[in-house]
Amino acid sequence: MDAQYKRIEAILGEYEDQDWDKKNDIFYEYLKANISFPCEVTGIEDFQWEEFYVFGPGSKSEYKHFKRTSPSYTDKYMLLDIVRYVNSKWAMHNYVDIGGKVRRISDGKGFDLGLSELEATDKNSKNYELLNDYSVWFVNSR
Repeated sequence: MDAQYKRIEAILGEYEDQDWDKKNDIFYEYLKANISFPCEVTGIEDFQWEEFYVFGPGSKSEYKHFKRTSPSYTDKYMLLDIVRYVNSKWAMHNYVDIGGKVRRISDGKGFDLGLSELEATDKNSKNYELLNDYSVWFVNSR
């Protein structure tokens, strides 16, 4: 078993028989207690609204226009807090994913994003490991 799965098991192991929501509650409490805020983050991959422009037929000029008012995976944010459930037009998994309260560094605009879609920019930080462990668990357990 690799180190990442050992860390995840250490967080959730004794709750192996619990349902998925209970495990997500436990992960939330663990992250809330262990993430150092604020934390610089960015998107792991294109956000749901961006797929039309990144992979589809959307125009580059229209994409550039929407990026001014919409969060982009290429932006850098300060992660200010997390909340148990995200309810946002920007999140891919509303009411399931943990919510990340972020502020875009370039213009100070705030967004609620899905935590599983974010990674810390400092790849050597404890926050990077924590966010990555959650994302891997979230994606593989749904």
